Amino acid sequence: MTYPVPALAPALPEIWLAVAALALLLFGVMRGDGATRIVAWGAVAALAIAGVLVVTGPTDGAQTFSGMFVADRFGIFVKLLVLLGSAAAILMSLRYLRDETVEHFEYPVLIVLATVGMMMMVSASDLISLYLGLELQSLSLYVLAAFKRDSVASTESGLKYFLLGALASGIFLYGASLVYGYTGATGFAAIAAEIEGEAQLGLLFGMAFLIAGLAFKVSAVPFHMWTPDVYQGAPTPVTAFFAVAPKITSLAVFMRVMLEPFGALVDDWSQILVVLSALSMGLGAFAAIGQTSLKRLLAYSSIGHVGFALMGLAAGTAEGARGILIYVAVYLVMNIGAWAVVLTMRRDDEGLVEGIDDLAGMGRNSPVLALAMAIFLFSLAGIPPMAGFFAKFYVFLAAIHAGLYWLAVIGALATVVGAFYYLRVIKIMYFDEPARPFERAPRELRWIIAVTAGLTLFFFLFPGGMVAEADLAAQALWK
Repeated sequence: MTYPVPALAPALPEIWLAVAALALLLFGVMRGDGATRIVAWGAVAALAIAGVLVVTGPTDGAQTFSGMFVADRFGIFVKLLVLLGSAAAILMSLRYLRDETVEHFEYPVLIVLATVGMMMMVSASDLISLYLGLELQSLSLYVLAAFKRDSVASTESGLKYFLLGALASGIFLYGASLVYGYTGATGFAAIAAEIEGEAQLGLLFGMAFLIAGLAFKVSAVPFHMWTPDVYQGAPTPVTAFFAVAPKITSLAVFMRVMLEPFGALVDDWSQILVVLSALSMGLGAFAAIGQTSLKRLLAYSSIGHVGFALMGLAAGTAEGARGILIYVAVYLVMNIGAWAVVLTMRRDDEGLVEGIDDLAGMGRNSPVLALAMAIFLFSLAGIPPMAGFFAKFYVFLAAIHAGLYWLAVIGALATVVGAFYYLRVIKIMYFDEPARPFERAPRELRWIIAVTAGLTLFFFLFPGGMVAEADLAAQALWK
């Protein structure tokens, strides 16, 4: 008995990355930890090739694996961001792994495998394929969080992330089972076809559980409790990776799940997302005020930014979807830059430091680095003409056009409060008595900081292309 062979072109980038990860793993096993740098650059090359395959692949909604995997413009847009975030995370790790004596070849391989899972999630058009991608990503991230095995904080963060992540996966899976029980389908198109008029109460409960599972992955309040501890305890390059690629992926999955299978129930799920958005913006603004650790401050900052992104999704419109895509693209650039600066905070006798007070006097000790950090902090605060202002502008615009006026007011107030703790860091850098200077940053970090600072500062000169691509990607969810 023969079975038809699926047309694999839509999944070619994921297949390539999976094969490349296995090849790099075998190479690392044969050569040992001394080949870590070669494996890392090989992983970056594999991610770059995957990006080329994504761009040159199908863009018209082509499907494979019995309709469980789709390639469309939305997926292309998000996958390119994920690949950029993963490649930057590997490059930012090179010096850290050597200095902290954790230079193991498994590290870049785990990032590549996590990227495969993230790309599967972005293109999933079925709850089953989505769950498989989610678990592939999560298993790699659990190991990365505890990668610094000699550190109690890293081990604790990995354990916390594993336990709470397993709970979130269970909640998501239970929601998927309820959806299947009431619709008889797991495919997004089939679920949408089964939802006619008013949905059954059990289906709404299933959708609520799916939202709870996804809210954990994006660290939206009240499912945020893992974020500050994991961000602080995990190795700093891993924290930088967590803050960009997995978060962007989870927001993209949130969009696809809400708008494709449950698009007809927008009036029901929009109310939940409005609450999640408001709580996330509020907690992200106020909880960061008293932080003394830069990693914890950026952790709460990321929670607040999730709230702003969910504002666009709560609008339930194509304009809102476009606003989220612009937001995550800008979020990727300014966060990579900010975390790259954090990774330069190293002294000969102390190693890597993370206190906000350690930045004191950076404006005099390292004026170029301080300028770059100021650019990123102004952008995170949403101050014009930085890229972060335009990111918030588009989600606010979508919320206002959808009639969510009070949510936009909460967002504006959260922006004002958030600006306080961002400006406090800038004040410490430029006006406090200088602390001891840091070591010279490695070349990879200097290049990353220069590129991301330039993109953040001069985004206002070329927003048209980004907005146009985001609009095309958002429209792919509304066909």
